Amino acid sequence: MLVVVAVAVLVISAPLRRRGGREAAGAAERADLEAARDAKYAEIRDAEMDYRTGKLSEADWRALDRQLRREAVELLHRLDELA
Repeated sequence: MLVVVAVAVLVISAPLRRRGGREAAGAAERADLEAARDAKYAEIRDAEMDYRTGKLSEADWRALDRQLRREAVELLHRLDELA
């Protein structure tokens, strides 16, 4: 009798257990993307600081800034897809 009840509980609760695993994986992916977004923002600020202090020419800074902002937008789109 206990075996039948245990099997029934496992079968009934399977969708709940899978959804919890997916939610945990989604939360971890979201946290990773948010960390990547914050790091990208820091890269943009650092590049601007390098330009202002003369470490980057204007042409180099503009090219780097475009690339970093494009990557940041991609991260934001990926975050929106998770929401």
